[in-house]
Amino acid sequence: MENKKSICFVATVEFAVNSFLLNHLIELSKFYNLTVITSLKNKNFLSSYKKNIKVINVNFVRRINIFYDSICFLQLVMIFWKNRFDAVSTITPKAGMLGMLASYITFIPMRVHCYTGQIWITELGIRRILFRSVDKFINILSTHNIVDSKSQYNFLVDEFIIREDKSFVFGAGSICGVNVTKFKPSVKIRLSLRKKLKIPKSAFIFLFLGRLNKDKGVYDLIKAFKQANLDSCFLLFVGPDEEGIPSKFQHCNNIIFQGFSSSPQDFLASADILCLPSYREGFGNVVIEAAAAGIPSMVSNICGLSDTVVKNKTGLLHNVRDIDEISKLLKLTSKNKKLAKDLGRAAMIRAVEEFNSDLIANHWVKFYANVL
Repeated sequence: MENKKSICFVATVEFAVNSFLLNHLIELSKFYNLTVITSLKNKNFLSSYKKNIKVINVNFVRRINIFYDSICFLQLVMIFWKNRFDAVSTITPKAGMLGMLASYITFIPMRVHCYTGQIWITELGIRRILFRSVDKFINILSTHNIVDSKSQYNFLVDEFIIREDKSFVFGAGSICGVNVTKFKPSVKIRLSLRKKLKIPKSAFIFLFLGRLNKDKGVYDLIKAFKQANLDSCFLLFVGPDEEGIPSKFQHCNNIIFQGFSSSPQDFLASADILCLPSYREGFGNVVIEAAAAGIPSMVSNICGLSDTVVKNKTGLLHNVRDIDEISKLLKLTSKNKKLAKDLGRAAMIRAVEEFNSDLIANHWVKFYANVL
C-alpha cells in the first residue's frame, strides 16, 4: 500500500461524491491510495463499500462566505502539506477554487478540475464577472481539466475559460456515467409506485427529477403543462425544493410534488418521459439515467444538455424558456405513446453502449495511469 501513489478528491458536499465520484473512486482504489475531502454529514458514508478510501471532513458552506471559505482554504493547505498527495482532483466551482489554489501553493504536481456546468451563464453584472473569473482562475491553476460534455468543452474554449491543450472529454461525455444495473426498466416497480401515488396504471407521467428552482425551468414546465390541458396526464416532481415552489402549486390538478428521494431509479421506472427545461446545466446525468431506465427525455437545447440526447432519436429538444414549444411537445408525446416508447428504446441502447459507468470508470483509470 505504501508504494501506491496517492490521489485526493475534493468536493463541497457528500451528495457530489455519491452522484459524480463514487463509481470511479471504487475502481481507482484498486490502484491508488485515495482520500476524499468533503463536508460530512455521515463520517462513515463510504465505509460500506469496504474500500481503502480515507475521508476527511472540511465544513464547506455552499454560498460565498469570506470567513468560512478562508478557514476551509487554510485547512486544505495544512492537509495537502502534511499528506503530500501526488494528485488533487476537484469538482464544483468552490471546491475547485479552494482546492486548486491550496494544491498549487503546496506544490502538488498534478491538479485536476472537473467542469460540470457554469453558474455564471444565467447571471448578470458583477456576479457574472466574478463567477466567470473563478472558472478561468481554476484553469490557470490546474494542470488538467476534465469537461463533462463536448458542447461545454467547445463553449469553454470559445469563451477563453479553458485551454485546449490540457482539457478533454471522456468518450461521449459525462464524468460518472450511469449504473445500468441500478437504473433499468421494471414493470413491478412501475405498477407499485403508481399505486402508492394513486396514479392510474394507464396514465402518462411526465417526470422532473432534480432540485426545484427557477433556473431548472420548473415554473416554465408547470405553465406549459397547465397550458397543454392534459387531463389524463400527470406531472410529477421529485427533488428538494429550494424556493417554496410546492406551496404555490399544491392545488393544481394532476401535479404532484414528492420531495427528495434516495431511490430516483424507482421514479424513472414509473414515468413515461423525463422533462428537464433548464436554463443552465452540466451534462445532465439524470437524462442518461432515464435513458437506462428506458424512458426518453425532453430537454432544453442548451450547452451540456444537448449532448445527452440525439434529437428526435433518443429524446426531444426545445428552445430554452419557450413555454409554447414545451407545451406542444407535452401534447405530442402524451398523444403519441408509440413515439415515446421508440425514443425510450433508442435512448436505452445508447445509454448502455456509450455511458455505462464501468466504461467511464475505465477512462478515469487510464487517465491517471497516463499522467501519474
